[in-house]
Amino acid sequence: MPDHYRAGESPAPPRLWHYIPMLFESDKIMFEIYRETEYTGRYRVVYFTELQEHNKETEINRALTGEHFYDGFIKNTGKDDAKGIVESILTRLNDGERLDPTEVERALGDHLA
Repeated sequence: MPDHYRAGESPAPPRLWHYIPMLFESDKIMFEIYRETEYTGRYRVVYFTELQEHNKETEINRALTGEHFYDGFIKNTGKDDAKGIVESILTRLNDGERLDPTEVERALGDHLA
């Protein structure tokens, strides 16, 4: 690193500083857990930042018409473990267990971004 940068200062030129947060957006995945209200009444999850063009509109509309339960961001590192936790939460909810959204946060713990 050039010596004209002070300790703790970004090596990026000041004119690029507003782009720095965008570089890390892919480090997290936005998701929502919702209950379908028009079809099965089952709880589902949608990972918004992983949607492809062919299913984006359908999945977003499905989530919008559903009953919101929980939303947040999971870290991209360890996402498979986090998705496994979300799947187990969905199973519990769909089996009739009553959960509070704070229990989702507790279960996901360090996986939350």
